[in-house]
Amino acid sequence: IYYDDVSLHHYTFGEEMKYVNDTVRRRDRLLDEQRACELLATSEYGVLSMTDEEGRPYGIPVNFVWNGEDAVYIHCAPDGKKLRAIERHPAVSFCIFGRVNLLPDRFTTEYESVVLTGSARANLAPEERMHALELLVDKLSPDFKELGLKYSEKSFHRVQIIRIDFTEYSGKRKKVLLGMRDE
Repeated sequence: IYYDDVSLHHYTFGEEMKYVNDTVRRRDRLLDEQRACELLATSEYGVLSMTDEEGRPYGIPVNFVWNGEDAVYIHCAPDGKKLRAIERHPAVSFCIFGRVNLLPDRFTTEYESVVLTGSARANLAPEERMHALELLVDKLSPDFKELGLKYSEKSFHRVQIIRIDFTEYSGKRKKVLLGMRDE
């Protein structure tokens, strides 16, 4: 999905989620907040980074869906490393990507990215878990909504949902102008 294909009018950005770009060193590469939210709404996957139960860094790519406010939902098996990690260390980081364009002749890459920080939790109420599955089906399988909802109900007992409540996020991008060399 490209920039012009997304309408954000139905999202209400949570007051708890703050767009903070103060720590981005390259001020010329700041991604505007609207584009950051578009990526949050449309990106198919992100990398969830956390501390595992033994205190080691752990990152894993996951599908996700944004609730339109200040949280994302991730689905997983009812037991596993992610769940054990967030139970012990709920503070997480989540990185999503927009357009990426490798420029081999310029030895650089154009990109868009958003990094979010917050707290993860599982063991949500059944109603919230089902709502999260419905949002995931809407986003990732919109042409198979009816089948996806039946599948969600049938496999509900085999699925755990993680909700990540974000407190802040930032965005960065790099765009190389045609005819210009990046230095």
